Amino acid sequence: MARINYVGLIVIMILALILPACKQKEAPLIEEVKPAEEVIPPPPPLKEVEEEPQIEEIKEEPVMLDDVFFDFDKFGIKDAYKDILKGNAEQILDKEGIKVVIEGHCDERGTSEYNLSLGEKRAKAVLNFYTAYGVDPQKLSIISYGEEKPFVREHNEKAWTSNRRAHMVVK
Repeated sequence: MARINYVGLIVIMILALILPACKQKEAPLIEEVKPAEEVIPPPPPLKEVEEEPQIEEIKEEPVMLDDVFFDFDKFGIKDAYKDILKGNAEQILDKEGIKVVIEGHCDERGTSEYNLSLGEKRAKAVLNFYTAYGVDPQKLSIISYGEEKPFVREHNEKAWTSNRRAHMVVK
């Protein structure tokens, strides 16, 4: 009987070793692996920057010079226009670097040659007034258009009065 006990004991031991090996194992769970999110480092802290002072654009007002008008067949400056020319001269003196072209104009009566000559005399009269007032002659130039550039294109006394003028153009 001792032998049966040994054989039985051996059989039990073999079975104890074999049976657990035959036990059905559960398949390991495979978890879906998500790709790692790209880690973006936070931006560096903002440096405190002193605000730059705002430079205001200096907007110069445009120089607006008034015209002066002449009597028929005349180039002398009337007293009524001397204050206007003084105001113009002050503006020219106040602004650095500007140049003024004084245009002499006439009405349509008379020949083209005569009107060109009269327009030049009118422009020179204004130029002489400005230089006598103290304006640098280098800032001034003249041109005569005679009857070629009328301000008013009608053919009557009112139009002719408006066309006999010295017109200032700021450059």
